[in-house]
Amino acid sequence: MGGVTTMATQERTDRAGHQRRRPELAAFLRNRRARVTPADVGLPPGLRRRTPGLRREEVAQLSGVGVTWYTWLEQGRQINASPQVLDAVARTLRLDRPEREHLYHLAGVPYVPDRSADVERVSPEIQGILDALDPRPAVVYNTRYDVLATNRAYRLLFARPALDEHGMRNVLWTLFTVADPVCPLVDRRTELPLMVAQLRGAYGRHVGEPAWESFIARLSAASAYFAALWESGDVVPPGPRVKTFRHETVGEIRMTSVSLSINGVPDCRIVAYTANDEESRLAVETLCAGAADAP
Repeated sequence: MGGVTTMATQERTDRAGHQRRRPELAAFLRNRRARVTPADVGLPPGLRRRTPGLRREEVAQLSGVGVTWYTWLEQGRQINASPQVLDAVARTLRLDRPEREHLYHLAGVPYVPDRSADVERVSPEIQGILDALDPRPAVVYNTRYDVLATNRAYRLLFARPALDEHGMRNVLWTLFTVADPVCPLVDRRTELPLMVAQLRGAYGRHVGEPAWESFIARLSAASAYFAALWESGDVVPPGPRVKTFRHETVGEIRMTSVSLSINGVPDCRIVAYTANDEESRLAVETLCAGAADAP
């Protein structure tokens, strides 16, 4: 009974939230429509325009939707809106990315950012943040665990010739394909299932994308263990974790990892590592002090 009550309460909350979003959706669309002039979209100015911007029927025509449907959308009525139709309206109204995301939210449609290409590098400002975190190891990953940027402490922690052969370009690829004595992560049998479950959670937003499908197929072929974990279907969100790493110079280091999202860089996050105890803190300091001139 408790579960039924909770579901009913959630449904009422969802309906109430949708009701509150409707007036905001109506105001937002009217405001954005007023910003776009006929000249902006290649239409003649026409006569007797009582309000600035486009008319509703012009937005409907340019978006390839019915006038009645668009009118109802702008009035905040409860109608179904697909991502394809919302994208067409967004293009007509010349919405930028934050405005498009806002439109999706107000219409009650899950927002999927444009992923026509993966981010391959970070800005100098983000690199500066990583460098400022030194001597705490820090890295920028995307949700596929590609390494996009690192700081000096991170490079020192994972600088081993056997790992360099794998390039450390993708953390999952390295961890699943190197031998146990070489792997910097202690207790792979605990940590790797969690990382794969996080990967699967992100994969839901990338199904069918060539880069993702190719990566999963290649890693499954290279590692039977990854293939088995992937087939399990487990999903978990990212979160703080205590991980133990081994380093050939200073031994084992226990670190707490914290993920921070980066505004304006979709599907990327800064992961910073903080020593979990005094022994680990001293080990990191020793590691960094022993390579003071390392790049």
